[in-house]
Amino acid sequence: MARRIKVKPLGWTLLSVISVLVAFIIVSAASPKDKNEGFRYFITKTFGRECISYRQPIYSRKLRDMLPDYIARSSAAGIKKCANKGELLKMAVRGEVRRVRDGRGYEIEDLSYSYPYLTKDGKALLKEIGRRFRKKISGTKLRGSDFRITSMTRTEEITRKLRSANSNASDNSPHYHGNAFDISYVRFSADKWFVTDCDKYYLKEALAEVIWKLREEKKCWATYEINQGCFHVVAR
Repeated sequence: MARRIKVKPLGWTLLSVISVLVAFIIVSAASPKDKNEGFRYFITKTFGRECISYRQPIYSRKLRDMLPDYIARSSAAGIKKCANKGELLKMAVRGEVRRVRDGRGYEIEDLSYSYPYLTKDGKALLKEIGRRFRKKISGTKLRGSDFRITSMTRTEEITRKLRSANSNASDNSPHYHGNAFDISYVRFSADKWFVTDCDKYYLKEALAEVIWKLREEKKCWATYEINQGCFHVVAR
């Protein structure tokens, strides 16, 4: 006698697939927009993963430099304000600022309101933060992760555009002088399938520790920008 094979109705299979897709869209829509999310975020939230608690002290709250305390020195050490991109590029030709690209430990985001240029000292500081950050996390499952640069040098023209989106944009900002940059502490590129909240918290505070130690070495000023989701760093 031939064995009967029970075939699941196509309607139920299709309904199951649609249900999973809808759940994926809903959960993914709530995720931060970076390359570590999407499908991985959906799987993590749906099936769950153990949250590893790293032994990492809090350093972000120690980054409390105030603009009036260093703006005069940072502006004197950097370039003069540029009216527009054309003026900034002329400074690049003269070697007063240098183009910055992705490096070891960091990636440059799409900079809508700044340009990927820094002074020699600013670029050297960024590379040193990236090097130390990679070393700091090398013994963890998050080794190889990168932090994201969200802002660098601004011109007067681009600041006017920024002010239309952010009324707090200042006319007295270190970003004009080529030696300041912002590092996101909420978005990282991690070579790990399941990035948990504990992972992100550890990466944030590990990065803060690296910056704080450089600050203690008198190599930078730094501020924990709570509302902006970044560490504001200025080369000394």
